[in-house]
Amino acid sequence: MIQAVRSHWPRAALLVALAVLTGCGRAAPPPTTPYPGRPSRYEAPLVGALIDQRVTDQTRAAVIREGASYGQCLAQLSASRVTFSPVPNRTNSAVCGLKEGGVLGPDMGTVARMAPGDVEMTCQTALALSIWRRQVLEPAAREIMGSDVVQIDHFGAYACRNVNNGGVSNRVSAHAQAAAFDFSGVRLRDGRRITVLADWNGNGPGGAAGGRFMRRIRDDACRIFGTTLSPDYNAVHRDHLHLEATNTQFCR
Repeated sequence: MIQAVRSHWPRAALLVALAVLTGCGRAAPPPTTPYPGRPSRYEAPLVGALIDQRVTDQTRAAVIREGASYGQCLAQLSASRVTFSPVPNRTNSAVCGLKEGGVLGPDMGTVARMAPGDVEMTCQTALALSIWRRQVLEPAAREIMGSDVVQIDHFGAYACRNVNNGGVSNRVSAHAQAAAFDFSGVRLRDGRRITVLADWNGNGPGGAAGGRFMRRIRDDACRIFGTTLSPDYNAVHRDHLHLEATNTQFCR
């Protein structure tokens, strides 16, 4: 009987009927639309991701190279389990805004957390900062201070303003594009708080070790960031390290 029916069906209709009977005729799922400008976070893992490599004299150039491509920058962060949530590009004024940026959240490869948390910045800044805190800040605290960093205190990244050099300036700050980060100090697992303001000269709660720690993390930051400014630069920076992930080369 089935054979008799088949003989009267067109071949195309027969194929459709057979597909339905065997469960293979389900409609294909609708195509997905990716977040504009956001590559997949499930790309192939990067072997020897930059954040997991020790700092060398080539690290700053590598940050500029990997940070120049938004997709590659996101892949570097993802490969090292750094939480970074992309946000749309925006323009706040003629000179202020954010391009190829996002919100830097917890680094799942470390115990230290930012305070305040969830800082908005460029992806390149997040990449440089993640290298610095994982390869410089935390190891230096264990070696010099004898305790782990559990909190990183800061004054933020984005600020729509000109350079603050202690006087009037017409030059736009890297903060205006969220391309710089102001670090103020750390809290250690043993309860001590070591700050740039109190410990830079070794006279604060951290003693001489606190001063060595601060200068170590400043010196190694100069191998990662394009511009690193400390209390040795001017009084404006007496309470923080200005870490700027740009294609420059100035360390003081």
